[in-house]
Parts: sequence; structure tokens; C-alpha cells
Amino acid sequence: MRRVAVTGMGVVSPLGHSAQQAFDAARAGRSAVHRLDVPFAHRLAAPIAATVNFNGADHFDPPKLRMLDRVSQFALVAARRALADALPGLADPERRRAGVFVGTGMGGINSIDEGYQTLYGENSDRIKPFMVLMGMHNAPAAWIAIEHGFTGPNMSYSTACSSSAVAIGEAWLRLAHGDLDMALAGGTEAPLAFGSLKAWEALRTVATLDAADPSASCKPFAGNRSGMVLGEGAAMLVLEPWERALARGAAIHGELIGYGLFTDAGHITRPSVEGQAAAMRAALQSAGIDAAEVDAINAHGTGTPANDGIETAAIKAVFGSRAARIPISATKALHGHLLGATSALECVLSFMAMQHSVALPTMHLQQADPQCDLDYVANAAREGVPVRTMLSSSFAFGGTNAVLAFRAAP
Repeated sequence: MRRVAVTGMGVVSPLGHSAQQAFDAARAGRSAVHRLDVPFAHRLAAPIAATVNFNGADHFDPPKLRMLDRVSQFALVAARRALADALPGLADPERRRAGVFVGTGMGGINSIDEGYQTLYGENSDRIKPFMVLMGMHNAPAAWIAIEHGFTGPNMSYSTACSSSAVAIGEAWLRLAHGDLDMALAGGTEAPLAFGSLKAWEALRTVATLDAADPSASCKPFAGNRSGMVLGEGAAMLVLEPWERALARGAAIHGELIGYGLFTDAGHITRPSVEGQAAAMRAALQSAGIDAAEVDAINAHGTGTPANDGIETAAIKAVFGSRAARIPISATKALHGHLLGATSALECVLSFMAMQHSVALPTMHLQQADPQCDLDYVANAAREGVPVRTMLSSSFAFGGTNAVLAFRAAP
């Protein structure tokens, strides 16, 4: 199998509009979670989210913008930024061996929500002519391929919160086996429509508002955690064979070395220790490394009462007594849960952390939980942490558990 390098990273995120901006905010522990100032905020039990400062009109001309849901806008801009970071362009023969792999959990939900409001709320039949194209889950990947002329595999993955981890892992498999010479892989999500927020609220997984500090409402692994906070955004990676990257003198951010995938097949929302542990072990096996070689973990760390204790137990099951000595970061406390895009953003933050020898903080962890007793790098970044090998975990509703393994660039 071929080695796979990460040579480009592009983000549109609550923490910033570049990998460096997002990393700097996470390193400083600056939360992007805030109280929502929208017309329907008074109808939400907890009017909080992590939003992106983004205006589509700044990036697209009006004819194209009319065909793009916010989820596709994010994806296109993140893809442009990733390619700009990696290389100036591709020759025509290379485009035939370039693929697009995108994860999204909810697709064009803003357009769908708007359509329902028109149809049912206003009792009007004047639905936008592009509604189907704006709402479909494969629109972001399709638009990326069209814009850049990539005619290789164009794949969309929707496995809830692990969608972009699956997209990146599947792209890695194609590259490692020699099927492709380049891939754009990542995720995008824009789930902050009113109907979507109310649906998540009804599921009783959303955090309650921290009245003293709304930005601290998401508290992964803390004893007083109450749930997750939704976020929006996109992150894309440029993946290519290691030798090809070296030959063209590319700046390499790091290496993707493994991918583990395991399905709980037990309950639609309830995670299991066995499933999460199996996905981590599968990633280690895929990477050809031992658990003793893992220097740090980017946790799923949603801040929900059920998940964080299960994830802690799964880490202990895989790493045994060494689990307590592994720095574990849960950055959703800062950027929120981007659902299908969150894995990709966490990949970007993980590669940046390895480059800068930093363990990113798990913020708002003031109150301990006896069930969550590992080293979560609580409340402040840890500098001077040499990390050679790292895992990033994503565990989803529906039971699709995906774990990626990274290695730092030499």
C-alpha cells in the first residue's frame, strides 16, 4: 500500500477561515459558541450555537448562488482553500485520477426548511425551482467536482456524526491502493435552520444554556455536562501519495496512516463501549501500529451525558493502564458539533496540533466526573507535547464508529 500525505487543508469554521486561525483560537481556548440572535431564538429552549461569519455573496456570483444551499457554499470555499494550500492547479490527465469524497449528515437542510415554510407555513405553491438540487446530500461533492473538473470518483457519505471521518477514510483507501493520485476529502454541514434546531432539541441531546457564560455551554467529560451544542462549517483535506508529494516539493502537513470502521448494530442512538473500542483497534491494525505508539487522542467528546462516559471506558479498554497517560482533547467545547463536518475539522486541528507540539484543551471542564477520569487536557492548552502518532475518533447516531490514525510530518 502507498503512503498518503496531507498536503492541503481548508476550513470554513466557527473558529476561523483558515487552518491557522482555527488552530490559534482552539489553542487559546476561545469558544465560538454564543447566544443566537435570530428571529426564532425565543422559540428555542437553548438558543445557542457555533456559527460561521460567512456571506455567500462574497464568494459566488448571483446566478450560481441561487443554486447553492449554505452547505454547498461552505464546501466549495473550503475546497478552494485546501487546493490553494496544496498546489496551484492540476493538469488535465491528473483530473481523471482525482476524486471528491464529502461527508454531510443533514445536507441542504436550510433549503428544505425554507421550502416547507413556503409550502405549509405560507400555504404557497411557489417552491424554488432548484429546491431538489439545493437539498440533495450529494450536491456539495458534485459542485466541487464541477468547479475543479475532477472526473474521478465523486462520493457522498451520510453516517451522521462520523460522515466526514468515513469520507476521509474511504478516500485514503483509494489512494493507498493506487486507484487515485489525488483526493479532496472532508465534510460540510449547515444544520442551523429553525426546524433542524427544534428537531435536535426534541431529541434531548442539546446542552442547556449556561446562564453565566453561554460560550461555556458545551462541557465535554465534565460532571455537569448537559449535552452538545450544534455548529456549522466545512473542512477539506487534499490527500495524495507520499512520493508524489515529495517529488513536487509539496509542504506536507502530516500523514494519514490508518482507518477503522465498526458498526454497533445495537441501538440507533445509544453508543457502546465494544463498538467504539473495536473501531479504535481497527484503526491501529489498519495503520500497522501498536496501542503503545499512540501519543494523543482527539476524542469524539460531545458533552452528552451518555457518550462521554462510554468513550472513556472504550479508551481504557483499548489502552489499559496507559490510558491515563495519554493526552485527550475534545474541541467540540469550542467549535460546537458540526455533525457530518466535525470529523474533518478535528482532523485539521489534530494535524496543526502535531505540527506545533501542542495538546489542545478540553475547555469548561471545571467539575470532575468519576466516570471520566482520564487526562483530558482540561481548560488550557499544553505546550511542548511531542506527538508522533495520533487517533481521531468519531462515533455516530446509527452506530457507525470511525477512527482515523495520523502521523506527524518528519
